[in-house]
Amino acid sequence: MKLKIQNILIFSLFTFFIFISTLISYNPGLAIRDNFIQFAVSMVKILPAAFILIGLFEVWVKRETVEKHFGQNSGMKGFIWAIILASTTVGGTYVAFPVAYSLFHKGARYSIIFTYIGAAALVRIPMTLFEASFLGIKFTMIRLFTSLPLIIITSIWLDKLIGPDYQLKDDEL
Repeated sequence: MKLKIQNILIFSLFTFFIFISTLISYNPGLAIRDNFIQFAVSMVKILPAAFILIGLFEVWVKRETVEKHFGQNSGMKGFIWAIILASTTVGGTYVAFPVAYSLFHKGARYSIIFTYIGAAALVRIPMTLFEASFLGIKFTMIRLFTSLPLIIITSIWLDKLIGPDYQLKDDEL
């Protein structure tokens, strides 16, 4: 309850600041307003379709399939599947976190989920093509072949750090 009141207070202060900035033409406040509007519009464009796809993933993909490809016995193939799935994720981390949540509830192991989230931020196909066209294929390949092993190593380390007995509670999510 206390957190809800804090969120309402913060949002009210933000709205008040934007309103006053608009009235007195305070340039930093106007820039914040414009950035917020631009961000909100981009979210409205991406999130509805993404959540529909995530809902379909929840319904259509069986738990056994996720456990087979992303679970405890998936081995190195699980990391490869996570990277492939992440490279096709549209919307970046806005979409990656709900997908990771769905993978978690369907039995994926933590290291694969961490790999998926890290890879979703680094190896999306459109971003990689854009990068290669401006910085060159050599740079892009060096970045990918450096970043991906580091993501996997860090994911395995985080998995070992939190331990096999760690369980998320629904109120933590």
